[in-house]
Amino acid sequence: MSTLLTALSLRVDTAFDTLFNDLTFSLKKGDRIGLLGDNGCGKSTLLKILDGTETPLSGTVALAGLCLMARVEQHLPETIYPLTMLDAVLAQLPVAERESLRWRAETLLASMGFIPDDMALPSATLSGGQHTRLLLARALISEPDLLLLDEPSNHLDLPTLLWLEQFLQRWSGSFVLVSHDRQLLDAVTNGSWILRDKTLHYFALPCTRARQALAEKDESDALRHKAEQKEIDRVTASAKRLATWGKVYDNEDLARKAKQMERQVERLKESQTALTSGSPWTLTLRGDALRADRLLEIDRLGVAPAPGLPTLFSVENVRLKSGDRVAIVGRNGCGKSSLMRLIWQQIIASASHAGLTIHPRVTLGYYDQTLHQLADDATLIDALEPFAPNIQDRKMALISAGFAWARHGQKVSTLSGGERSRLLFIGLTLARFSLLMLDEPTN
Repeated sequence: MSTLLTALSLRVDTAFDTLFNDLTFSLKKGDRIGLLGDNGCGKSTLLKILDGTETPLSGTVALAGLCLMARVEQHLPETIYPLTMLDAVLAQLPVAERESLRWRAETLLASMGFIPDDMALPSATLSGGQHTRLLLARALISEPDLLLLDEPSNHLDLPTLLWLEQFLQRWSGSFVLVSHDRQLLDAVTNGSWILRDKTLHYFALPCTRARQALAEKDESDALRHKAEQKEIDRVTASAKRLATWGKVYDNEDLARKAKQMERQVERLKESQTALTSGSPWTLTLRGDALRADRLLEIDRLGVAPAPGLPTLFSVENVRLKSGDRVAIVGRNGCGKSSLMRLIWQQIIASASHAGLTIHPRVTLGYYDQTLHQLADDATLIDALEPFAPNIQDRKMALISAGFAWARHGQKVSTLSGGERSRLLFIGLTLARFSLLMLDEPTN
């Protein structure tokens, strides 16, 4: 099969560490790759390097001459917020071609479940799942051979997620897909790139089988490392013994053999099998229990996507008491996030709202799917101040969550989406809220 893309010796450094080093790989026609890795390991950065949005410190990326590539971004660019959906798709084309290819944009949007009235909506008013479909349409309008998809399953309800799975299964081109959804990856990929320990591991297997193969490799490496360490310890002990005898008996031959064995130890250490550093963080959410029969009561509350827009639905006679764990379920665009945002806005404004009653001692923590609570220009340590005034508590929480001390002065804007999510969870834990509202926290 013909090669579409080749990367040689890619290296990317941040201000605080090397993100990855000496990545070399190729992608062939027919490859359907899942790009896997922990949050912050560089998956989104790698996609941006492949499409030329970012430049590596060293290394090269070469695209086959006739290969067209498009990237589906993780977030909707703010520059297209004022545009209608149709215009946002057409904006991807040269100006001279937009009118003649309007039919293609309309057909694309219709194939993704949008009706003609939807296509006239401003992009800024769409739900997260609708954003994903719009971003996909913007990428497909140029009819690419290679798609780079950065977490497209985020914000999707089940029907739309199934639609995405079917779309990728039918897609005739090649793609690289970043996702944490194992079921989706297993259904649509035929290979996996696992980005870990600053390097790339390739398996010609879908996600679950690839991770199992890597786990088996880790087990094998651990056994090999143990055997190698045993040999290192044996040779080290022998070298020390010979060195001691050389001194005691003033024997140059023994001393020389000791030096030779010490050099052998160094060679053994240099060639010793490397072990993975693994993932340093496990999520733990802590809160304070507020014993009450009515933490929150909603009755005849109209929910709209924004002030002045038509009501999406009305909530009738719903009460939340201590110990309740409630899931809000519904299609993309039905108003789930709008309901949470409305409750949050009323609490932070300390304002009364018709249809909404809140216990006076409730402390509410809100995980918004846009992560806008964290100011882009704040450092990690300062971004947590609203959640915990004590700086030592913040420092210890950051370190225990895998953010080394050297990174505490890093700007929030430089974090990956997953790292930014982790930072907000650290804040929610530090504050020990009595009520949490989580808007798509698994994205």
